Amino acid sequence: MELIQNNPYRIAGILSNATERELQKQKTKIKAYTKVGKEIKSDFDFQFLGNIDRTEESVNKAFSNVEQNQDKVNYALFWFLNVSPFDNTAIEYLKNGDEEKALEIWEKVTNDKDVNSKNFSAFNNLGTYKLLSRDKLDIKKGIEAKIKLIESDYFESFVHSVADETYTIDNQKQSEKLIDELLTQFKNQYSSSETLQLFSGCNGTTQRYLSKKFTEEPLHKIESQIESCKKKRKADKSRAYEFGLKLFTNTKDDLSLLKSLLGTSDLKYKAVADQLANEIMQCGIDYFNESQENDSSDDSLKQAQELNETALSIAAGKLTRDRAKDSLATLEEMRDREVAQAIALLQSVKDAYETNEQKIRQQVKDLKESDPLIKLGHRTINQSAVEDNIKNSIDWGKVNELLKEILPDESLERIKASTKNELKSEFTELANWLKEYSQSNSVISRIIDKYKRIPPKLSFKIVSSEITNTDSKPLYTKYIRYIGLKVNVEVLQESTVTFYLKYINPKGKVDRNKKSSPNGYTRLDTKNLNKNSRTISFAGWGNADECTYDIGEHRIEVYVDEYLIHTKKYKVDLAPSEKLEKEIASAEKKLREINQTDYYESEIRSAKNEMSEIQKFKLFRGSSEKQSQIQAQQAKIDKLIQQAKEEKKKDVRTQEEKIYKLKMELSVAKY
Repeated sequence: MELIQNNPYRIAGILSNATERELQKQKTKIKAYTKVGKEIKSDFDFQFLGNIDRTEESVNKAFSNVEQNQDKVNYALFWFLNVSPFDNTAIEYLKNGDEEKALEIWEKVTNDKDVNSKNFSAFNNLGTYKLLSRDKLDIKKGIEAKIKLIESDYFESFVHSVADETYTIDNQKQSEKLIDELLTQFKNQYSSSETLQLFSGCNGTTQRYLSKKFTEEPLHKIESQIESCKKKRKADKSRAYEFGLKLFTNTKDDLSLLKSLLGTSDLKYKAVADQLANEIMQCGIDYFNESQENDSSDDSLKQAQELNETALSIAAGKLTRDRAKDSLATLEEMRDREVAQAIALLQSVKDAYETNEQKIRQQVKDLKESDPLIKLGHRTINQSAVEDNIKNSIDWGKVNELLKEILPDESLERIKASTKNELKSEFTELANWLKEYSQSNSVISRIIDKYKRIPPKLSFKIVSSEITNTDSKPLYTKYIRYIGLKVNVEVLQESTVTFYLKYINPKGKVDRNKKSSPNGYTRLDTKNLNKNSRTISFAGWGNADECTYDIGEHRIEVYVDEYLIHTKKYKVDLAPSEKLEKEIASAEKKLREINQTDYYESEIRSAKNEMSEIQKFKLFRGSSEKQSQIQAQQAKIDKLIQQAKEEKKKDVRTQEEKIYKLKMELSVAKY
């Protein structure tokens, strides 16, 4: 620490309680040495302080700085003095380079003790030593020791040991002087919060003085920034968003410091926080109004909301908070106005279409009831023409012009950003209706596709997900009734979200219920999310009586505002026991086929046919030759029959072993 390293007492080579005679003697000696350039050594050039370079100029300045009583006290608080036997012993240890022993002595007489006539100097010496440390905890203890000394009844004893006996001092002012000196030392070394932490063990008087010191500058800086922003905003409202954003950025650290020092209930904090919030809010209002007047293409509504939300987070007083809330509500209504306008247009087209359809069908009905030729069957109504008249009863070209005007890409993005889920659902339903019924649907198709591609502003992050099944069983058909989805999330802000789910089977088709499923989806589920929400559990889809899932790879897709936010794949299969049962049934069927099969049937039949030929009469063949041929052929037949029996027996045994093995596997199968 600079105040200790270059302390006048250190440069002079004396302790701070040196007598006037000792001081003058040292002054004469050290000046004589410096004049001739002789190196000066002092008993108090402690090793832990490092080297010191004494010059004639620095020595003269040092003695000059400790001539006045007030200066003596000021500098003594950042040096050592020897008043008691404890000090004498400890300082001797310091001279010999044994700081640990010196520290041990001073801590022993000060730890958990009040300042008294025997240890007041030890508090000062311990504090000086601790302030030289690089450890913030040691520095904190050093500060506490100094403040405790100054605020004690024995500080007067300290003062009289370093200054004249007649000199009196104001403890409070001296404490403030010490704090000011320390703050100067810490300014470029520690942040404001770190500096405050160093003083955190001090009493209320010190804390109040620190609060005053630390709040004056940030208060002034914030107020200056507010005035500067106000002038810029009034001069150029088209840049008010930029000014408001910059104002918040430039003041947030100072405001945070004031909040930590004063607390949110402090009147000064409330006043400056509300001033800041009001100016940021006004920047958003002026920017939005200016943009509306100039038909700016910027997303002024979103930016105005951003500044108002910032203002609401800063505002401390009820009036300012209420004003920010009212302003946000107004902007929210304006944002929802776009989706309301879109719904109104789409609904008017649908209403007009359905009214026209009703009129045309009524006219057809009336005609059927009144036209005699139709009644007699001599004339018929062209139903195809009726349907065409209904479809073309709307000027679809005009509808498309209105769609382009009311629903540009910017409006679709703002509709997607709306928090009114019911309005957005109504908008998409009407848009899909128009796509189905319009005779010129390219415009509405483009609008729907564009809307689907706009990512929604989600109030949560998906961390992971898992498929759920009835009774937490594996995804085997014998156990499946309802399959659900559990999504693990991190909620960023409270909200109500409507989720749309698609259960897509291995053939790529969406499983739906015609009566209950939303158009294009399997099901929907609305969830209320708060900061404590960790999972979103979607109820299962299926049938209570049987498994309705095909074997193969399925997937669940999760949508918010027509946008795919998550996909989870899973496989449905037969249980191992079911597979074994199928294999057993197949193996048993094959065994029956083996038992029913005549092995070598064609070969034996062919051999028997050959025997019949041999047994027939042939000219010029003797009886002995015939008999020999018959015997040979019979041997062949017998051999084929034996081979057939052996091979069949072998196949039967193999198949029976296979069946036995499968049944054993089935008996121990877990599922």
